[in-house]
Amino acid sequence: MTTSSITAATLNKLAQYDTPTICNIIELFEVRPDTEGYMNSQVRAAFPEMPPMVGFAATASFRSATRPTTSTYAALETQAELFQTLGGPAVVVFQDFDEPAIGATFGEVMCSTYKAFGSVGLITSGGGRDLLQVQAFGYPVFTGSTICSHAYCQMFDVGMPVRVGGLAVSTGDLLHGDANGVTNIPLDIAAEIADAADEFIAADAKAAGPKSVAELKAHRAAMGEAVAKLRSRLSRRISK
Repeated sequence: MTTSSITAATLNKLAQYDTPTICNIIELFEVRPDTEGYMNSQVRAAFPEMPPMVGFAATASFRSATRPTTSTYAALETQAELFQTLGGPAVVVFQDFDEPAIGATFGEVMCSTYKAFGSVGLITSGGGRDLLQVQAFGYPVFTGSTICSHAYCQMFDVGMPVRVGGLAVSTGDLLHGDANGVTNIPLDIAAEIADAADEFIAADAKAAGPKSVAELKAHRAAMGEAVAKLRSRLSRRISK
């Protein structure tokens, strides 16, 4: 399945739910181990108050420890061209090859440029800066650190696979992120995940508010039954 098969309506629906809920629903499909498909704690939301970010990965590599051999800003043009091939909003994803990071991957100018070309967020295994300015124009970023200088910043390998926060990311992957972290949504079940979210939340709510151990047991049983029924229906839908 390609990114163009994911409709704007599906993306908008996915953006209504937090990332843990999306992760929980993906698990129902049993398409991957429950320990895979999401970024680890090395990458965190710089602005956890912002709503969920949903878009297609536009990848690149980065380093800043040595003097550049090419112009960093020339790569911005290549990235902007890449955005146009995705079939939906871009999430810029950088792997910083300096460990630990030496300079900030992004600042205000880069983020404002990305947003102008339709990007809905940025993820880097390295650092970021100009955070107050980026926050002011409502652009979500996920970083491994905060660094005040860009050092010898240089981008390369635009569009090639990267590994960020323990997750392998390819251009065109569908990503969902919020205050809780970032997950990959398998393209072939994205629409089903969006459609199932309300029902999953309703099932999950059956375990809420017990006032005794007996009520807790009953609520958990009701939730388990509702989730099992949802899992069964989703499995049948995907197998058709």
